[in-house]
Amino acid sequence: MTGRATKKLTDAGVARLKPGGTEYIVRDSRTAGLGVRVRPSGHRSFVWHGTVNGRIVRRTIGSAALMTVEEARSACRALLDGTPPPGAGDAAVPLFRAFVMEDWLPARQYSLAWSKRLAPMVEHRLLPAFGSLRLDRIARSHVERRFDAWSHEAPGAANKALALLRQIMGAALAAGHIRHDPTRGIRPNPRRKMTRFLSAEEIARLHRTLDRLVEEKLSRRAQADVIRLLLLTGCRRGEILALRWAEVDGDTLRLAAAKTGPRMVWLSEAAQAVIARQPRGGSAFVFPSPRDPAKPLSRNLGLWYRARREAGIEDVRLHDLRHTVASQAVASGVPLPTVARMLGHSQPAMTLRYAHVGDREVEAAAERSGANIAAAMNGSGI
Repeated sequence: MTGRATKKLTDAGVARLKPGGTEYIVRDSRTAGLGVRVRPSGHRSFVWHGTVNGRIVRRTIGSAALMTVEEARSACRALLDGTPPPGAGDAAVPLFRAFVMEDWLPARQYSLAWSKRLAPMVEHRLLPAFGSLRLDRIARSHVERRFDAWSHEAPGAANKALALLRQIMGAALAAGHIRHDPTRGIRPNPRRKMTRFLSAEEIARLHRTLDRLVEEKLSRRAQADVIRLLLLTGCRRGEILALRWAEVDGDTLRLAAAKTGPRMVWLSEAAQAVIARQPRGGSAFVFPSPRDPAKPLSRNLGLWYRARREAGIEDVRLHDLRHTVASQAVASGVPLPTVARMLGHSQPAMTLRYAHVGDREVEAAAERSGANIAAAMNGSGI
């Protein structure tokens, strides 16, 4: 964020401020700490930066389109006095949606890949849950109810949403918008210590279940094929759901924005067949949303929860399909560095968790060879 020369703010002067390539603040010469922030989008809001009771406070006063300069000055004086100005109580504390979109998100320095992962969590979980509430009206009970609902659907994703919400509310606390963090004391779901792999029989059972569900209702075909492709490639869910036709190159996928950066995924003949049978419409996505082809298929994948229940594998997460691909590769003798490259791991430690899968195969081979040698030894009279 950059600043410009301090000057006396006027309503007409604020209206004439032009957006730039980055956001900037014009400080008011009459009221210490008051400024008007101008976003590249053209949005203008009054902000205040000062000290209250020995504590540094950065606060968004309100939209410049909804209040005058004098009202903003009055709100600043109230902050110093510790009392809200008449009629400004509600306006002083922004809605969760406004704070996230206008203050918190623009201040984050995320990579492009991380931003693409962050956006759906904000858009599909946090904003629908809390967007219309003022920050100081979000109670712990609200957070607990939402967290419980998210946890029932996907415990790991619920933990990530809670962690993200905790960052946002921490920023709101530092800005002086709230006095207590409503996420404080809410414990995340315990992480499973064991990585779940599907057996060959479970893979076959899941495949048959998907076939049957698609036969019952053809509209389920796209979701079923996404699940199959996850199991055939070891890709992450977001990588397949956001897959574009421009990234499909014969027997490879050239993913432009994977979690760890651009990478190539080699496709087996079975995986190529799944992609080849997808209809080529006007969408850029291989698996477009049936409601809006300009968007990818929903991350929810409701078919997965029904399929795993009817296949008798309710303890299996969608991400465990990726673990299954890795375990099958290691069990087949594929070296760990190759598995790491196949899955797009950026850290060797991520792949080492599968080492014990290979150890079991070595143990079984040692047992078989040992038994053969023992039989030979006994046969020779040793």
